[in-house]
Amino acid sequence: QVQLVESGGGLVQPGGSLRLSCTAAGRIFSIYNMGWYRQAPGKQRELVASITTGNSTNYLDSVRGRSTNNGSNAKNMVYLQMNSLKPEDTAVYYCHADVTTNRYWGQGTQVTVSS
Repeated sequence: QVQLVESGGGLVQPGGSLRLSCTAAGRIFSIYNMGWYRQAPGKQRELVASITTGNSTNYLDSVRGRSTNNGSNAKNMVYLQMNSLKPEDTAVYYCHADVTTNRYWGQGTQVTVSS
């Protein structure tokens, strides 16, 4: 089992920045991939960014170049730095961790981009 806790969401003005953090507990030694999904009202959940234990990263096209997803060496934390935020980035952001064939999710943190 892996437990995930996110933090760092909130209200930010367009053009601003946010840093989301996710802390994992439990079988962290088995995690091989961590990252972030988001879900806006009325839309499907989509991958925002992910990073493997080999530091291979993947980003949603609309956030590439203005977001950075980093993981800790201890494999128990992942951070998502988002810059130049746009109203369309508004969503609930969910941290995920992959362990063999299982995927674990955090409870989600709301990010609202509005003036």
